[in-house]
Amino acid sequence: MELLSLRYFQTVARLENMTRAAESLQVSQPALSKMIGNLEKELNVRLFDRTGKYIRLNEYGRRFLAKVDLALQTLDDGKTELHDMAEIPSGTVVIYIQVGSYLLPDMITSFRKLYPEAEFKLLQHDQNLRESPAYDLCLSSSPFRMPGNESIALITEEIMLAVPSDHRLANRKSVRLSELSEDGFISLKRGKQLREMTDSLCLAAGFTPRIIYECDEPSMVRSLVHSGLGVSFIPSITWGGSQGSSTVLIPIEQPISTRTIEMTWYTNRYMTQVAKKFKEFVQMYFKQL
Repeated sequence: MELLSLRYFQTVARLENMTRAAESLQVSQPALSKMIGNLEKELNVRLFDRTGKYIRLNEYGRRFLAKVDLALQTLDDGKTELHDMAEIPSGTVVIYIQVGSYLLPDMITSFRKLYPEAEFKLLQHDQNLRESPAYDLCLSSSPFRMPGNESIALITEEIMLAVPSDHRLANRKSVRLSELSEDGFISLKRGKQLREMTDSLCLAAGFTPRIIYECDEPSMVRSLVHSGLGVSFIPSITWGGSQGSSTVLIPIEQPISTRTIEMTWYTNRYMTQVAKKFKEFVQMYFKQL
């Protein structure tokens, strides 16, 4: 069983499309089909169900893919470990980002001052992990559980209410969230962790938030509040404390509004020296906050 055929099978299994897989692997479709066929003959089972030009991974294929993923990842980890031992570090830290924070660029910049050879690859929080499952560290604002993961809490921060400076509650020292039941909210789009959390806070306060603007980025949320277009939730540390004179941040007294930022990593995979150093650096960075 050739290593190349396993890598080709892995790509076809993930895409379930022979044409797209051939384009991704930069091989001809007939050559790829022949290699998959030879692999099935060697295993003496069909790995895909075929209907016309469509293919679907069957139960045999799913079970085999799990073993292939593990075997290829182990080989890749072994190669990386040997490079580390030979003092030839790959220099790349892969971070899976599930929580938006203006702190991340500063963390990376500060770390690269210490280790200029370090490089970073960032996987976005809405990216499909089935297609990109490999990461060194994950930054998340809620429990992120995958098999073989371990997590530590980095910081717990208060979720504040951000209102325009001319808002009726702008002079208050604290508010109950229920007082905002008729206000228009500016929020991140659905699927973001903070959006799910703040929707739950509003429900706990007895109302469904009236979302008037949905945004992809925290910077846009802040800008819209700054322009007086609505109110929003602002994490007090990771989104930055100062919002300018046109925006007021008010503590929420009820319900309790906090979130914990966690860092997660695989315990059953080899971690490069540069990733270990960045992991330690992130812990110290948040302790200083």
